[in-house]
Amino acid sequence: MTAVIRPAPSLPGPSRASAVSMLITMGRDRLGMMTSAAARYGDAALLPVGPKELYFFNHPDHAKHVLADNAANYHKGIGLVHARRALGDGLLTSEGELWRKQRRVAQPAFQSRRIAAQAGIVAEEAMALVARLRTLGRKGPVDVLQEMTGLTLGVLGRTLLDTDLGRFPSIGRDFAVVQDQAMFELASLSAVPPWVPLPRQVRFRQARRRLQTIVDQLVAERGTHTGDRDDVLSRLIVSARAEPDPRVGRQRLRDELVTLLLAGHETTASTLSWALHLIDRHPEVRHRLREEAIAVLGDRLPTFEDLGRLRYTAMVIDEVVRMYPPVWILPRKALAADVVGGYPVPAGADVLICPYTLHRHPDFWDQPERFDPERFDPARTTDRPRYAYIPFGAGPRFCVGNHLGLMEAAFVLAVLARDLTLTTVATHDVVPEPMLSLRIRGGLPMTVRPAE
Repeated sequence: MTAVIRPAPSLPGPSRASAVSMLITMGRDRLGMMTSAAARYGDAALLPVGPKELYFFNHPDHAKHVLADNAANYHKGIGLVHARRALGDGLLTSEGELWRKQRRVAQPAFQSRRIAAQAGIVAEEAMALVARLRTLGRKGPVDVLQEMTGLTLGVLGRTLLDTDLGRFPSIGRDFAVVQDQAMFELASLSAVPPWVPLPRQVRFRQARRRLQTIVDQLVAERGTHTGDRDDVLSRLIVSARAEPDPRVGRQRLRDELVTLLLAGHETTASTLSWALHLIDRHPEVRHRLREEAIAVLGDRLPTFEDLGRLRYTAMVIDEVVRMYPPVWILPRKALAADVVGGYPVPAGADVLICPYTLHRHPDFWDQPERFDPERFDPARTTDRPRYAYIPFGAGPRFCVGNHLGLMEAAFVLAVLARDLTLTTVATHDVVPEPMLSLRIRGGLPMTVRPAE
């Protein structure tokens, strides 16, 4: 009997005629584009965007295949490839042997013993934030996103670089400009040459120069005193000096430090800002957080041993990054032809895995639009697939700094819940802004009062 060969199913999606409108939508409302595609076409879709076709997959099995099982076939894709023009070849954008080398250099700085040793620094920075918010709050609403950015840069500087980044007041603004340029490169598919004197590109070049000056200063200050230091800065300097071509080494060191500074503060600052906004909207969550913080910490600083006791705090953070994952999109490019979920993916295809939509998949999350930390109660049993929840990516390129970021978020939320009450200004419209991380557009003004 002759076997019946069935053709592979074709991916659903908008018609090719909508390519221009989809390109405009990608520039204006990336989250809306992905959410609409998931709602309309299900777990897989082919999205024509300008001259490209994007293969969008939105099932845990698809994420597992692309990000883990067959990760070797997928390099960084649209968005991050275009961001390379803004960020250079740092850990976020590099590939192949260069990425593996960079990962090996950075990885030891994020080992659990080092993170435990840095808990005191994180706790000190959290308490300094409380004091700063108290002072600023007496004058009126405070932009909490800006304060969280300052906090996370302070933690990053002291824990990974052994330096005070607070002496560079422009650094947060400059990174915002770099992110804006990276997203412009994505929305325009890098069609605009970098030398075109658009105001945004002029601002970017100025910000990039300032950031390079900062990292050059950090390297110069460290000088030759790297042998007895085990932080990321010393490791990167030693690695760069081993390059046969000194010019290549200097440029890679710049790229890696700029990327580290951006990725090392942006995601945690965004997560903390979303957490404070969501906690304000749910008084019962704020009450439970405060009760736990008082019971666990009393009036002292948090310690590394407290992390296991701040159970409800951890549940809140897990739910925050479910709803607003810091890594909201994972673009990949297929090196060779593949099959994902039964659908053929040609070599060179642009593939998208979107944690933002995956975390809202109604087949795996009950009432996915509801903020409910209880869904992460360890006592609850669930048969939810592992890859239905990937706020920090998955597979070999899983975020290297997630444990440090989670400790930072837990300490900050605990001491803020214990000591202060923060309330979002009622007239401020809180809107997600999908940049390299998922931040709040236009900041987050909040009033600050003593804990009630």
